[in-house]
Amino acid sequence: MIGLDNKVKLMQAAIDLMAEKGYKGVSTKEIAAAAGVSEMTLFRNFANKLNLLEKAVEHFHYSMEMTRIFQEEVVWDMRADLLLISEMYHKVMERNRKLFLIVLADNDLAGIRQEAQKHPRILLELLTDYFKEMQRQHKMIDTDAETQAIMFMWMHYGAFISSLYTAEAVTKVTREQFAESSVDLFVRALSR
Repeated sequence: MIGLDNKVKLMQAAIDLMAEKGYKGVSTKEIAAAAGVSEMTLFRNFANKLNLLEKAVEHFHYSMEMTRIFQEEVVWDMRADLLLISEMYHKVMERNRKLFLIVLADNDLAGIRQEAQKHPRILLELLTDYFKEMQRQHKMIDTDAETQAIMFMWMHYGAFISSLYTAEAVTKVTREQFAESSVDLFVRALSR
């Protein structure tokens, strides 16, 4: 069994090559060579190219980092917490830009897209629980916590997706300005 570093190298090589050539345009031999390991090593650890991509999506997605933020860094100040959450969300989404392009570009990868839905579901649960606790602490108005959580998520996902396929910006508003403005909007609307 190869070490974690080599597994990460294989996943990263697969992401880089697939982003450039498409999922179908890359062979396992090319991925192994780019990672500096044998093709047999790739097969021993991932069995095939599809499983390698599935493991990459699982490894690089955001649910573990978001869970850590909610467990360790939340200070129960809505503005500070939502800014932190949006900052981490955009950081991870930007880091995973190539993965999104690969998985969204190929209809044969619908199973991976479906499996990846567990990550936004985890974030939705974390954010919903956060809003419920803010209500319990009388720091947030009584409203449906899940609805507010999904609105916050969709707003930030939309901001990410709007820049996914093009380098040309739709607006001159920076991501940081957008994050601050969106968080301020939520805080004004939801705070007691």
